[in-house]
Amino acid sequence: MSTRTDPRERLETLIRAAKQAGADQADALLVESVASSVSYRMGNLEDVERAEAADLGLRVFVGKRVAFVSSTDLSADALAALPGRAVAMAKLAPEDEFACLAPRELLAKDWPALDLEDPNEPPTNRLIEQARAVEGAALAVAGVTNSEGGGASFGRSAVTLVTSEGFAGQYAGTSHSIGVAVLAGEGTGMERDYDSASARHGGDLESAEAVGRHAGERAVKRLSPRKVKSQAVPVVFDPRVSAGLIGHFAGAISGAAIARGVSFLKEFMGKDVFAPHITIIDDPHRVRGLRSKPFDGEGVRNGRRAFIEKGVLTSWIMDCASARQLKLATTGHAARGTGGPPAPAPTNLYMEAGTATPAELMSGIKQGFYVTELMGMGVNGVTGDYSRGAAGFWIENGEIAYPVSEVTIAGNLKEMFRAITPANDLVFRYGTNAPTLRVEGMTIAGA
Repeated sequence: MSTRTDPRERLETLIRAAKQAGADQADALLVESVASSVSYRMGNLEDVERAEAADLGLRVFVGKRVAFVSSTDLSADALAALPGRAVAMAKLAPEDEFACLAPRELLAKDWPALDLEDPNEPPTNRLIEQARAVEGAALAVAGVTNSEGGGASFGRSAVTLVTSEGFAGQYAGTSHSIGVAVLAGEGTGMERDYDSASARHGGDLESAEAVGRHAGERAVKRLSPRKVKSQAVPVVFDPRVSAGLIGHFAGAISGAAIARGVSFLKEFMGKDVFAPHITIIDDPHRVRGLRSKPFDGEGVRNGRRAFIEKGVLTSWIMDCASARQLKLATTGHAARGTGGPPAPAPTNLYMEAGTATPAELMSGIKQGFYVTELMGMGVNGVTGDYSRGAAGFWIENGEIAYPVSEVTIAGNLKEMFRAITPANDLVFRYGTNAPTLRVEGMTIAGA
């Protein structure tokens, strides 16, 4: 997959050629990747796959006009044609007053070592062992009767970015993952659940046996679910689903959404959005973080930032274009691919843990709902209205009482955010993370 020419030199050559062809500014991105995966079902090996790819993108500016070209063919002849084609396209494009390259004064000049790359790629037989083990451990749980399959995978991605404003940077990261989904029970009484784990380094990955066992136990616990009547009660979100609320918050403070005026938080800068005990942080420099990056997708220096500080909204999530539209400075949150413009996106986003245990959060609830799975996408980013299909467990007198399915939970995110209380069980398992969360007064639509 790797090319003989140094990636940085290749991109610098493209940018010089683009300027010679008439571009005022340009940047180029190269992403080289390797991905291997294995899947198992009912004790049988189903798939073994491996893919290698290289994708290059060139963006050129002619005045206020912009064009993008990309190629997976990295031969000299293919790349030689890109700059002239891109400049010709840009001259025909409409003007975009907000598109821009990051200015020199904002560019990263050095960055920390984040230990994102595991030098040891697991051999195929190791992935097969993990896939077999994760499914086998789930099937070994009493009551589990079927499997949707278990799997293991490895990926490596190397990113090189060069801009005509003087930035040149490279980094690489790896990912090890395992997961399984199984069913418990028989006939129409079957219930499904899952578990998974991911890590940058194989040595940090949770064991396949533990992941499989958790999946099987969760499926069995969901057997014989009951219906509940419609009512307003406290809802407790398991960490598997609580991060979704933080994701909705991130979407609402995206600079692109704010610039278009399509966010329910567009008027809340500097105001209370959460209760005073809530802090939400984005940290692109988290060592071995699943979404860590030493610089953003425009070469801008980045760093740890609290978007919610003691309940107050402190900033939008911005790239250069959305920041220019809002007459602000980028926060260093540009994300991008090779075929289009950057867009603002968080990295390792998380809500800080509270002080109560999950059991203490539930202890005062006479009637409530503990959510372990959410379905559907019923969230209105303009109004904040929230409605999701859900499954989980009913809470009675502070204790888990019985499984519940086929209900809908509803509310408005502005009100929900102010009514959140976090537990003390924050664990960094995903790109976006939150502890167990209790939200007061949500509406349950049941039988």
